[in-house]
Amino acid sequence: QLQLVESGGGLVQPGGSLRLSCTASGFNSYYYTIGWFRQAPGKERRGVSCSLISSDEAPYYADSVKGRSTITRDNAKNTFYLQVNKQRPEDTGVYYCAAVEYYDPCLGPAGYGEWGQGTLVTGSS
Repeated sequence: QLQLVESGGGLVQPGGSLRLSCTASGFNSYYYTIGWFRQAPGKERRGVSCSLISSDEAPYYADSVKGRSTITRDNAKNTFYLQVNKQRPEDTGVYYCAAVEYYDPCLGPAGYGEWGQGTLVTGSS
C-alpha cells in the first residue's frame, strides 16, 4: 500500500526558500500524478504544483508561485520535492504531498487518492 511522508517544514524567513520532500513507500509505478498542496488556516486546500510522471509535459504551477517554484522527482529514490523561492507571507501553511494514478487537472485536490500527513511551514516577522 502506498504511503507518503512529507518533510522539510519549519520556519522560513521572508524572502527565503522553502524546500520540502515527499518520500513514497510502496511506490511501484511510474504512471502516477504527484502534487503539492497548501492549506492556510480557515482556507481550502489548494494546489501549488503537480506533475504527471509518465508525461513529457512540463509541470504545472499555481499562479501564486509561477516563476519562483519547482517540482522535481527522483524515481530511483521514490521521492519528489517542492522548492519555493522568495518566500512570501501567503506561502505559509500546512503543505501536503499527494499521489494518484493519472489525474487531470492535477492542481485540483479532489482526485488524489493518497496523501501525506502534512508538514507545517511558518513565516517569521
